[in-house]
Amino acid sequence: MKNNANNISTNRKAFYEYDILKKYEAGIVLKGSEVKSIRENNSNIKEAYIRVKDDEIFIIGMNIAKYSHEGYSTHDPDREKKLLLHKNEIQNIKEEVEEKGKTIIPLNLYYKNGKVKIQFAIAKGRKLWDKRNYKKDQDVNREIDRAMKDIK
Repeated sequence: MKNNANNISTNRKAFYEYDILKKYEAGIVLKGSEVKSIRENNSNIKEAYIRVKDDEIFIIGMNIAKYSHEGYSTHDPDREKKLLLHKNEIQNIKEEVEEKGKTIIPLNLYYKNGKVKIQFAIAKGRKLWDKRNYKKDQDVNREIDRAMKDIK
């Protein structure tokens, strides 16, 4: 997802540390104060991960800071938040993640038609040498892009 006005938070480290196999989009069950806090850009998905529990999917470790104008009733910033998906999608994800070495990681938090959505992926962790190759490939592609830009 490109960095645009609808983008709230991005997990850039995920693209470096994991091979992204398949992407999904889901809604999130949030409280009112959490939505207001997200609108103030007080959310973080860098340390978050996703788990399947009893045919439901939850995001764990997603931090949404307390809303600045909130009164006495506040939300827990680190509570588990349920993700909204169809039952067959949850079943497919559950089957894929049961394979060894695969995990579910959040990639982006963004607005879509006024609703907060999360893009997550089934991914496989990279080894250290994979990370080095990825970095080298990025540098080569960047140099190629610069050369092509100079030609135009």
